[in-house]
Amino acid sequence: MKVVILHNDFRVFWRGRLSYLQTFLGSKGISFYAVELFGEGSPYTFDIYEDTDGSWHTCLFPHNSSEDIAKKEIEKALLTELDRLNADIIIGPSIVFYAGALGLRWAKKNKRKFIMFDDARHLQVKRNFLVQWIKDKLIKQADGLWFPSEDYKKDYAYFHRKGIYFFYGYNCVDNQLFKFDGEKKLDNNVIVCVARLVPIKNIDNLLKAWQLVEQKNSDYKLVIIGDGPLYQDLIKLKGDLNLKKASFVGAVANGDIPAHFSQADALILASLSETWGLVVNEAMAGGLPLLLSSNINANQALLAEAENGFSFNPFDINGMSEAILSFIGLRIEIKRKMSACSSTMIDSMSYERMGAQLIDALMVIDKKKIRRPGPIAFALLNLWAGQYNKTGWYK
Repeated sequence: MKVVILHNDFRVFWRGRLSYLQTFLGSKGISFYAVELFGEGSPYTFDIYEDTDGSWHTCLFPHNSSEDIAKKEIEKALLTELDRLNADIIIGPSIVFYAGALGLRWAKKNKRKFIMFDDARHLQVKRNFLVQWIKDKLIKQADGLWFPSEDYKKDYAYFHRKGIYFFYGYNCVDNQLFKFDGEKKLDNNVIVCVARLVPIKNIDNLLKAWQLVEQKNSDYKLVIIGDGPLYQDLIKLKGDLNLKKASFVGAVANGDIPAHFSQADALILASLSETWGLVVNEAMAGGLPLLLSSNINANQALLAEAENGFSFNPFDINGMSEAILSFIGLRIEIKRKMSACSSTMIDSMSYERMGAQLIDALMVIDKKKIRRPGPIAFALLNLWAGQYNKTGWYK
């Protein structure tokens, strides 16, 4: 069996997953190839493109972003590469994107199987009736849907009823990189936030909540890791709020994040919306209890209320401060139990678990009858080539 995975770019979290899957699937006799479209243009601007291993991993436009290339050129390059690789199963992102739309088109034209991965909940993005109908019509042509966790099943129940195979677990990180040696220290009096400094990360409300925390507890520090267009505005807001125990350390290399986690007692993420939030996985692997916005998708799968942390409404500043103070006020023994709970829970979202679930899915999908598109779906497949919409990156 030959499997090809496609994406707009394989930055940061994907690199480790791909390396693991290439080795793991190879050990099972499955040929695995990765094709990314663009070497430039990514929300992870701190992560510089690296040359790929051309034997199994290639980038079609290594020195360009999507804006630099005409749609027809993107379409031609990707379809030509898929013809060359001639895989049995294509794995790609949502059909909203070039890689997903064109991967699905190639698969159906060549009577091959297609698996779509997605971490956005189906109802999170509001579309008009016609656009949603077209998107649903295209998704129905997929042979499998790959989600981060089982709680996504209810959001996509319509497609499950249509006979599409569901499986889970791709939103994982290399847990071993973040594991700590010995007992996790939880007396650092530090709560850490790792986020891009853009409006959707809600750092302004976090600072306002922290002002209430400082009024009731002056011992704890808030450390914010990350950079972005709001950096100077947030520094000014910190001054306006007269915060004494909040600091910004700027962008930090991913390899240095574990050291920051080792010096913290909990992770806080206050986002107004988050399709997943992989820093949550990283923090849990590092033994951190969680303080999470209820609008973060990882919240539903990875936060057990009062067992490994607390949830809050990101629009409610008082509620956010109360969640923080609830954690601060816990006895050290309870914080240690929360830490252990985070570590145990995240073991279920590992590279090993991802590989096992994927290979089981490949075996099942390979044996299933090919889903053949009807005339309307086939016409839509040939009309829609996808896009690379970046408008949400800086909201």
